[in-house]
Amino acid sequence: MKAVDALWEAALDGDEHRATDVVLEAAAEHGHEVVLLDVVGAVQHRVGREWAVNRISVAQEHAITAINDRAVTALSITRPRREAIHGRVTVACVDGEWHALPARLLAEVLSLRGFAVDYLGAQVPAPHLITYLHRTSPDVVALSSSIATRLPVAHATMTACQATGVPVMVGGAAFGVDGVYARRFGANAWAADARSAADMLLSQTIQPPSAPHQPVDDLPHLADQEYTLVTRSARDLVRSVYRGLEERVPAMGSYTDQQRQHTAEDLAHIVEYLATALYVDDDSLFRDFLSWTGEVLNARGVPAQVLEPALDLLSVQLRDFPRAQRMLAAPDRSLPV
Repeated sequence: MKAVDALWEAALDGDEHRATDVVLEAAAEHGHEVVLLDVVGAVQHRVGREWAVNRISVAQEHAITAINDRAVTALSITRPRREAIHGRVTVACVDGEWHALPARLLAEVLSLRGFAVDYLGAQVPAPHLITYLHRTSPDVVALSSSIATRLPVAHATMTACQATGVPVMVGGAAFGVDGVYARRFGANAWAADARSAADMLLSQTIQPPSAPHQPVDDLPHLADQEYTLVTRSARDLVRSVYRGLEERVPAMGSYTDQQRQHTAEDLAHIVEYLATALYVDDDSLFRDFLSWTGEVLNARGVPAQVLEPALDLLSVQLRDFPRAQRMLAAPDRSLPV
């Protein structure tokens, strides 16, 4: 669709007015839902790809997302008015999830389809969400999360919502291919995207949750405490691995303050993803993260093999953690060359 390239170019140029013109003209031709999902949504997917291969900066990524968000506002203001004829849906991102545009696109599509929608935006703390549910009594809560490291929070939020008697639909990249983690967590429904979520809500009644349950009921392996202990000791792990790297990698002695900060942040991400993999007991989540990180590093001219000494040092620190040892085992790292 020509509008995709036109919106991308306008957003990349930082031209909000041109971007708005593009989406409004496309909406007049193709309809608001098509533009929301197949134009704005497509451009947003491209943002992530372009950043990963180092063709745009973080600042450009944020600027394009902001322009896309304002384009959605323009579409929302001009969409056909329609009375709500279906149920009430609360749409929210889990706490710590800043990627709000996917949830907003869902909210807009549901409104177009005739649902009454309460859109709560990015990173909604669970206690406040629960208070809101008690006050508004929606038919369904739709929770969005794009970042895998938010999975423990998403799981806890989901079970808290279900304890109020409200069924929970989840969606977003965090929940894995085909919603594998949504099923593992006991979600009442999972949808791959906004269009399929709207279709599902129109075509079937999402069954209310059964008896209240806790995260450990869904994930009995949490009883070994590896996830809890790694999470609690994350800062100490990062400091210990960083000191070990200084001894193993002499070049770190000449690092700038910014390089040191970036190294510490990278180590924190590694520990956080390892903890998340321990939470869901899925080696592939950690391997996929390492592979993706290696590709990002390679795109920036940094050999992915720089991760190896950090992983070795982390393995030494976690020598008494069998599941962590399994995930950190060298043959399974899958680092790109």
